[in-house]
Amino acid sequence: MIATRLRQRKTTTLGTTAPASRPRVVVVGAGFAGLAAIEELAKLEADVTLVDRHNFATFQPLLYQVATAGLNPGDVAFPIRTVIRSMARTKFEQGELASVDVERKFIVLEDGRTLDYDYLILGVGATANYFGIAGAREYSHAIYTLDEALDVRNHLFHQFEQAVAHGVRDGALTFVVVGGGATGVELAGAIAELAHRALYTDYTSLNPDDVKVILIEQQQRLLEAFNESLSEYARRELRTRGVTVLLEETVEALEPGVILLHSGREIQNGLVLWAAGVAVPPVIGRLGLPTGRGGRLMVGGDLRVIGSEYIFAVGDVALASDPSGNPLPQLAQPAIQGGRHAARQIAALARGETTYPFRYRDKGTMATIGRRAAVAEIGHGIRLSGTPAWLAWLGLHVVTLLGSRNKASVMINWTWHYISWGKGPRVILGG
Repeated sequence: MIATRLRQRKTTTLGTTAPASRPRVVVVGAGFAGLAAIEELAKLEADVTLVDRHNFATFQPLLYQVATAGLNPGDVAFPIRTVIRSMARTKFEQGELASVDVERKFIVLEDGRTLDYDYLILGVGATANYFGIAGAREYSHAIYTLDEALDVRNHLFHQFEQAVAHGVRDGALTFVVVGGGATGVELAGAIAELAHRALYTDYTSLNPDDVKVILIEQQQRLLEAFNESLSEYARRELRTRGVTVLLEETVEALEPGVILLHSGREIQNGLVLWAAGVAVPPVIGRLGLPTGRGGRLMVGGDLRVIGSEYIFAVGDVALASDPSGNPLPQLAQPAIQGGRHAARQIAALARGETTYPFRYRDKGTMATIGRRAAVAEIGHGIRLSGTPAWLAWLGLHVVTLLGSRNKASVMINWTWHYISWGKGPRVILGG
């Protein structure tokens, strides 16, 4: 199939040939890295094409709030064509990457279209890592896309409706979160608040004791990337909210409605949410480019893929390192800074200059547990917890959202949920 597409390439290539003096740059992925790259590339005399499978950009850090009915889907999605509207030499093509021809410098999309490039930036993001655990992919839910968030939301409310209709049985109102990093902690806290506070106004026939939220972490503490005092604060706050925290516990396998632990314990449940780690999309392993730990693309100091003069990798798919040689975390800030750096290196190369190494500036990290409870490390040894960290978390996420409408909508939603204790209406979308 790919061979047929390549033979037809002359008739399917998108766009026109750019003047030799104006480089053609293709950016694959409209996540944090890709959007940061095209924003920087807009300053360069170049023809830029952004490629993504969706025609909207998703603010992934708040997907869990869509999944737990705290925000609406439109609050975390923003049209890509609106993003690039003011970028005169930037265009968008909706599609999924299938392959890269390194020698002839073009990419192939899943539908057979091809795009020529002088420089290529790969920033396709990440997906769930199931670590080969039997049944994990089939019987758990990850939240990396808007569709997945809506699927989880529907499943949560379906479980409550079924419990009202048929009674609570077989752990129908037991919700298990696997992974005690920031995503897992935020999910567990949000589900606990949804179940133990807001839903009592809607499902008054249910016994509060029937609702259980369990967080499983294989390490000795939650939020291992944070200072130990903040990890302990998060554990206490989760327990205060009714979350059962199981530390030093490993998932052995998943079966329909049951999660099996290495200790021999079996937990019947109505929903398992997988937040145990991230992996690169399968297409990365099919590109024929060098990969290292976790299947991430191996890059040099300037973020060019090893052995490829014109291909950069940024964000979650790039195996970039900090000054100590440790792999950078697969988080938003490394992606944003990496995207900007790659764009600046392309500008330098286009001017006939040499590139320079990427230097990541750690601006800290945050995680929220729930209402007026969060943890934050913001550099220079500053650590926050409780309300100050929660307010800092709120402010950062509002500021970094795309679009004034989205910022206003999120602020209104959060304000309403705060003053009403989450007593507003909740809608199930889909079947």
